[in-house]
Amino acid sequence: MKYWILRWSSLALVVGVISGEMLCAQEPSVPAPENPSVAPAADVAPAQDAPADTSASATDTTTVTTTENATDTTAAGEPASSSTSANTKKSQLDESIGKIDAIFAKVNAVFGGALFYDFGTSQMPAFGAADIASQPAAEFFADRPDDLLTTSLPAVIEKFKAENNRLPSSLGEAVAAFRKAGFRLPQLPPGVAYDYDAEQGVVIVKPQGASIPFVVIWLFLGGVFLTLRMGFINIRGFFHAIALIRGVYDDPKERGEVSHFQALSSALSATVGLGNIGGVAVAVGTGGPGATFWMIVVGLLGMSTKFAECTLGQIYRHVGPDGTVLGGPMRYLREGLKGRNFFGIPLSGLGEVLAFVFALLCIGASFGGGNSYQVSQSLTALKQAPGLEFLQTDPWIYGLVMAVCVGLVIIGGIKSIGKVASKIVPLMCICYVLACLWIIVANNAQVPAALSAIWNEAFHPQAMFAGGFWGVMVIGVRRAVFSNEAGAGSAAIAHSAAKTDEPVSEGIVALLEPFVDTVVVCTMTAVAIGVTGVYATPAGQELAAANQGAALTLMAFTTGGPAWFAYVLYASVFLFAYSTCISWSYYGERCFVQLLGERSSLIYKLLFVVFTFLGSVVTATNILDFSDLMILAMAVPNLLGVFLLSGVIREELTDYWRRYKTGQLTRK
Repeated sequence: MKYWILRWSSLALVVGVISGEMLCAQEPSVPAPENPSVAPAADVAPAQDAPADTSASATDTTTVTTTENATDTTAAGEPASSSTSANTKKSQLDESIGKIDAIFAKVNAVFGGALFYDFGTSQMPAFGAADIASQPAAEFFADRPDDLLTTSLPAVIEKFKAENNRLPSSLGEAVAAFRKAGFRLPQLPPGVAYDYDAEQGVVIVKPQGASIPFVVIWLFLGGVFLTLRMGFINIRGFFHAIALIRGVYDDPKERGEVSHFQALSSALSATVGLGNIGGVAVAVGTGGPGATFWMIVVGLLGMSTKFAECTLGQIYRHVGPDGTVLGGPMRYLREGLKGRNFFGIPLSGLGEVLAFVFALLCIGASFGGGNSYQVSQSLTALKQAPGLEFLQTDPWIYGLVMAVCVGLVIIGGIKSIGKVASKIVPLMCICYVLACLWIIVANNAQVPAALSAIWNEAFHPQAMFAGGFWGVMVIGVRRAVFSNEAGAGSAAIAHSAAKTDEPVSEGIVALLEPFVDTVVVCTMTAVAIGVTGVYATPAGQELAAANQGAALTLMAFTTGGPAWFAYVLYASVFLFAYSTCISWSYYGERCFVQLLGERSSLIYKLLFVVFTFLGSVVTATNILDFSDLMILAMAVPNLLGVFLLSGVIREELTDYWRRYKTGQLTRK
């Protein structure tokens, strides 16, 4: 009975979120405003890459120009009453959208407040920081001879309010509106940064310290603990992992659905995403080159976390009579903790709760952060590309194309996803890294200085805007844990489907993901931005402050390479978003099946395709932010279970490594 109640309450929750998303979708025939915007929570991000770290998010609010609509309708020969009725219905829809979005804003405040609980702000200011209190930007620059902030900025915000029937919701929207009007915010001295008061609609200046969110500490310390507990498997297992994906130890008779390489590609396609392009740029822009060093450190630690969770995924997976695999945190949290005790406390009940919570979070994350958000983020970047300007007025076309492309792949399940990912992921990673290397080689004279800055400013950041040593460290750590999703548990779902009877071998394959995602791709982005120096320019600082990371990376590509490199970035944006969608569909589908049974698989896939389309037209910022928060929230139940089961992993690793070292593993 309890499973019946849990399953149907889960379905009711999913249907509720779907209804909210659909109500908050703008009609394709109504053009969206051109003002780009940024998700309010700049630190939210997920796996694949964290969407909120990309250049902009689809937070535009649909507006209705009643007079124009009435004029157009009358000119078409329709009755004025029909136009008035349509406008009234549209106004009612806008009001409903506002109410729903406001509800999710309150939920986000509680949900995000728990995940990002601030354990303190560094009191060590950056070198030369001004000793000020938070104040309106106009007051901070009161001695300037011009009236840029005292007159122009308020006028721009008032114009934005008149056009959109609301104030800008974030610093990103305010800065974007200011730039559109032809102005730039003045560059700030070290130690202070711009912020935004959404209630008053005022840009402020405040001291910038090192915020240390709970979820960052949870993921970072988890990586440290598992690296030590597993005897630095992230280092000693590296070359063995390469041998495994080459198929040296493959046995086609072993149970599973995909090869080691296909499982790795499927998981990588979900993590190598828009965060690698935009999120890294924001980290370098706000934390300086020194943030790159800490991204690399956390990427190396994340290798141990990925090993642990993916090994558990294999140990506790379920293989059906037809060969279909069901595995991941929703399995090992329940089955692994069943019958276990922690200092005399039974863990079976805890395992049931953790598995159920994880499944719900993963389903929500797959619809939003792993799907709709990816579409909306990539659309924001692509509609600025030459030849694609029509997407600014007809974004639904992009959503339709993405929905068809995604649907054709996910209908075949993990086997189809693995085949496509194994081709797309290597291609997109190689092309993107080669473009970054081109920029680095073309600017080789700046390479020594850029590498020196990464090392020196990681420990002695004398010109940072992020509150000294701790500020730079936290920015790098935060970017890395949000990018590679180590600890979220999502990758364990894909790796559980690999063909192997050696659970540890798949865990060792999985440890390559953070290396590729963070140590290679993120580092290449950071170095390319560093050698071109765009992060230190006033325009670059403005883009970083507005969280427009993809635009900053684009600036580096066009500055350090030929003009056509912009198209390499546009292609990367599309492929990164597409590959993330198809992999997250599998994560959500497996959790959906765990809760509602195998027959629900097709229902989930159809819903996923609908959400892919909605990503191009959804305008409800807070609903999208809520789904994005779910990706980070997955790490709470997942890592708790991994910690409690770390002894099981260690035993399996010890046995496997002994057999590997003594040559007892069968080679092909």
